[in-house]
Amino acid sequence: MAKRLQAQRLDGIDYSPRVEFVQLASEEADVVNLGQGFPDFSPPEFAVEAFQHAVSGDFMLNQYTKAFGYPPLTKILANFFGKLLGQEIDPLKNVLVTVGAYGALFTAFQALVDEGDEVIIIEPFFDCYEPMTLMAGGRPVFVSLKPSPTQKGEPDSSSNWQLDPTELASKFTSRTKAFILNTPNNPLGKVFSKEELELVASLCQQHDVVCISDEVYQWMVFDGFQHISIASLPGMWERTLTIGSAGKTFSVTGWKVGWVLGPDSLMKHLRTVHQNSIYHCATQGQAAVAQSFEREQLHFGRPSSYFVQLPQYIQRCRDHMIQSLQSMGFRPVIPQGSYFLITDISDFKNKMPDLPGAAGEPYDRRFVKWMIKNKDESTLRAMDQKLQKWKAELTP
Repeated sequence: MAKRLQAQRLDGIDYSPRVEFVQLASEEADVVNLGQGFPDFSPPEFAVEAFQHAVSGDFMLNQYTKAFGYPPLTKILANFFGKLLGQEIDPLKNVLVTVGAYGALFTAFQALVDEGDEVIIIEPFFDCYEPMTLMAGGRPVFVSLKPSPTQKGEPDSSSNWQLDPTELASKFTSRTKAFILNTPNNPLGKVFSKEELELVASLCQQHDVVCISDEVYQWMVFDGFQHISIASLPGMWERTLTIGSAGKTFSVTGWKVGWVLGPDSLMKHLRTVHQNSIYHCATQGQAAVAQSFEREQLHFGRPSSYFVQLPQYIQRCRDHMIQSLQSMGFRPVIPQGSYFLITDISDFKNKMPDLPGAAGEPYDRRFVKWMIKNKDESTLRAMDQKLQKWKAELTP
C-alpha cells in the first residue's frame, strides 16, 4: 500500500531489547533465560487447585463476569488491601481487574496521560513505561537513581542507590501529569524507604501530580526490608493508582490477572478505557485468584503464608546467584526485593573491550548478545554442574 499504515503513536517504540534478547535466546541451543520475570518453579498447590476447581466446577465460570472484575475477586482485593492501605475500599468504585499488571499500566496511561503531558520515570526502569507514555502522547522525563560510593571490597546494595532530592524536585513542572513509582524496583531491586516515599509524596501533592505505583513485587522483599505502599501515606490515596499482579503474587504469570486500586475520581477514567478496549478479563483465572487470596487472608503473617515462604525461597536463590557472579569476577548489586539483579561488568569490559556489535551499540547490549551466542563446551559443562549443585542445595 502507498498509504502510511502505522499510526504515528507507534513511531520510535517498535524496538524492545527484551523481545530481541528472548528471540535471540530461542534461536540458540542450551541458553538459560534469566532475563524475563517469570518463575521456573511450580505455583503453590492451593493456587493450582483453585484454578482446577474454577475450570471443572461451576459451569457459569466459562461465561462473562462483570466487566470491571469478578465480584468475589474485587471484594477480597478491597478487603485485603484496604487493611494494608488504611482505606475503606469499595469493590465497585475503587478496584479494577485487568489483563495482568501490564494491562493495568496501559489502561492508566491511556486514561490519564494526554498530548504534551510530562511523565516522570525513575531510571533504571521497567521498559514499558517509556513507550506507554509515548503512545499516550506524553513526554517522558527521566530522573536517575545514583549509587553511593562503597568501600573497596564492600558489596554494592540497591539501598545505596538514591534519588537526589534537588534533582528530583527540578523534574516537576506545571506540565507534569504523572509520576511512575516502582517499588520494589525492576531491575535494580531497590525497596524505597518511607523517607524516600515521603519526598515523592510531598512533591506530587505540591505539584498536583498523579502517582502510578507499580507494586507487583511487594511480597518479594529480603533482608528485613519493608515494603510500604505510597497510597498509605497521608494525602496520597486521593492521587495514587496502586497496581498489583497475581502473576507475581502467586507465581502464575501465565494467568494474566492484575488489578488497580485507587480513588473513584481516577478509577472512573480507567473504567472508560477498559470498557472500550478489552472490556472483560478471563473469569476462571479471576475466580482462582480470588480463592487464593481468601486462603492467604487466613494465613497472613504466619509461617504457612505463601507471602512469607516465597521471599524466603527467592532470597536463597538470590544469594546463590550473587555468589556465582562474584566467583566469576562480576560485582552484583545486591537487591532488596524482586527477582531481578544487575551487575557491574566493567572488569570484564577492561579485559574484552571490543565485543562484536553494531556501531554505537552500548557495551552491555553487545555483552548480552555475546553471552547468548558464545558458549564453549567446557563453559556449558561447568554451568550445568553448578546449576545441579544449586538445585540440590535449594531443594527443601
